[in-house]
Amino acid sequence: MIGQLHSYVIDAPDAHALACFYGELLGMQVQGSPGDDWVVVTGQGYRLAFQQAPDLQPPDWPDPARPQQTHLDVRVADIDTAEPAALALGARRLPGGGGDFRVYADPVGHPFCLVWDAPL
Repeated sequence: MIGQLHSYVIDAPDAHALACFYGELLGMQVQGSPGDDWVVVTGQGYRLAFQQAPDLQPPDWPDPARPQQTHLDVRVADIDTAEPAALALGARRLPGGGGDFRVYADPVGHPFCLVWDAPL
């Protein structure tokens, strides 16, 4: 095992509004405010995250020209150990990232993030 699932992240033109929808639908608590770029819904041992994407072209299932827009956040204890292990499995590093996350593509090209020191 390289890491643990930290978040399932969903892009949205209004992250807070979509988080409120899922919070109500699933009986979970929203952590964030209107206008936030990143809003989290937690409860029952699960976590969903909603990322602001103002120019989002919504999916048009099953049209492959407008695919689903989500990614996994995988929590790791040590990024310096986890990154080479993920790359050895076939991941590739993508541009972007921050102080507590790095962005990768799986072998098919789907993005995911390795995150560390991230609160639940």
